[in-house]
Amino acid sequence: MKTLITNAHVISPEVDIENASVLIDGKSSFGIYLAEEPLPAADKIVDAEGKMLLPGFVDIHFHGRSGHDFCDGKIESLKTIAFEKLKDGVTSFLGTTLTVEEAMLSTAITSASEYMQSDYSGAKILGIHLEGPFFNPKCVGAQNPDFLRLPDIEMVKRLNSIFPVKKVSYSIELDGAIQFTKQLVDMGIMPACAHSAAKYSDFKKVWALGLKHMSHFCNVMTPLHHLEIGLVGGGLLHKDVYIEMICDKIHLCPEMIQLLFEIKGPEKIMLITDAMRGAGMADGTYDLGGMKATVKDGCARLDSGAVAGSTVLYSQGLRNVHEITGLPLKELVKTTSWNQARSLNLGKLGKIESSYIADLVICENDFSPLMVFVDGRQILI
Repeated sequence: MKTLITNAHVISPEVDIENASVLIDGKSSFGIYLAEEPLPAADKIVDAEGKMLLPGFVDIHFHGRSGHDFCDGKIESLKTIAFEKLKDGVTSFLGTTLTVEEAMLSTAITSASEYMQSDYSGAKILGIHLEGPFFNPKCVGAQNPDFLRLPDIEMVKRLNSIFPVKKVSYSIELDGAIQFTKQLVDMGIMPACAHSAAKYSDFKKVWALGLKHMSHFCNVMTPLHHLEIGLVGGGLLHKDVYIEMICDKIHLCPEMIQLLFEIKGPEKIMLITDAMRGAGMADGTYDLGGMKATVKDGCARLDSGAVAGSTVLYSQGLRNVHEITGLPLKELVKTTSWNQARSLNLGKLGKIESSYIADLVICENDFSPLMVFVDGRQILI
C-alpha cells in the first residue's frame, strides 16, 4: 500500500522543506516531493495541513508511562506503555530495566519478546537497555540497593538470549569492569557509563575499549573540576562519545542544556526522558523497583530526596531544548532518533529519506504530536 503525505513541513537531519510531500511505500519512505513537482499516485492521501513532519522519536532510556513500568513484566503493561508513548511522538524505544532481581528482569524481557511477536499497535521495542544492576553502592541514585551486583557477563548473555540487549549502563570503576567492557563490545552491545564515582583515568581505559555512551549525562557521575575533570569532563573532551540528556529542566538546568549543546553539538547528543511510571499521570505516589517514589509538581523523588527518574514526555523535552538553544530544527532532530540509530546500530531510522523506515510523527508547532506512522502504518493518537 502506498500512502502520500501532502502539504507537510518536512524536517529531517540537514533537511527543512515546507509545502513538501512524502511517499510511503509499504514500510519505507520512498522520497520527498517538492511543491512544484508532480505527485505520484497513492492508495491513500494524508493532508498534513502544513504541520511539521519529523522522523519518529526513539527513546532509548525510559522505564514507564501511564502507571506502568517495563519491569512489571506483563504484556498488558507493555501494550499500554507502547501505545501511550505514541502520544509523545515516540515510535520505537529500548525497554529499560531497573536494578531488580534477575528473575524479574527475565520476565520483563520475555514480555518484550512476546510483544514484538504479537500484532502490536504501539511503538516498537528495538531491544533492551540494562540500567544496572552493576552499580557502585555509593552512586545508586534511585536504583534499589538490595539488588546491586558486580559486572556479570554471563547474566547479560542469559538475558540477551531472550531478546537482544543493545546497551548496558554500569559503574566503570567496579571490580571486573574492564573485562566486562571488552566482553560487551565483543557481543556487539554498547557499554555505557552511569551511576559512577569513577575518575577520568578510569574513563579513558573503558573509552579505549569501546565505551562510547554516557547515560543521563551529569546525573549521578563525577562532575567537572579543574584538577580532576571526572566523567563529565571525559564526556565533553572525547568527541566520539554520545551523551544522553534528560531535558525536563529538573535533571539539567537550562544553562547546562545550552552549554552542552554549545560544546558537544547536536551530532553527539541523544534526548531521553528516563521517565518512570508516573509520566502522563497526576501527582501521587508510585512504585519504582520496589521503592516508593512521590511525584509532586511533576518531579519524582524517593523519601531520601533523591530524584527518581522523570515524568517529562518526549515531545516536551524537545520543545524545552528548542526554546533554550534556538537551534535550527534540522539540527535538533538529529538528537531525537538519528543519533540513537547510528550509535546503537538500530537500522535505517531517524531520517525521512528513500529506503528509510517510515516511522514518522506529525506535530504542531509546539511539538505536540498529532499523528504517527509506525512501519508506514498510520496511527491516530
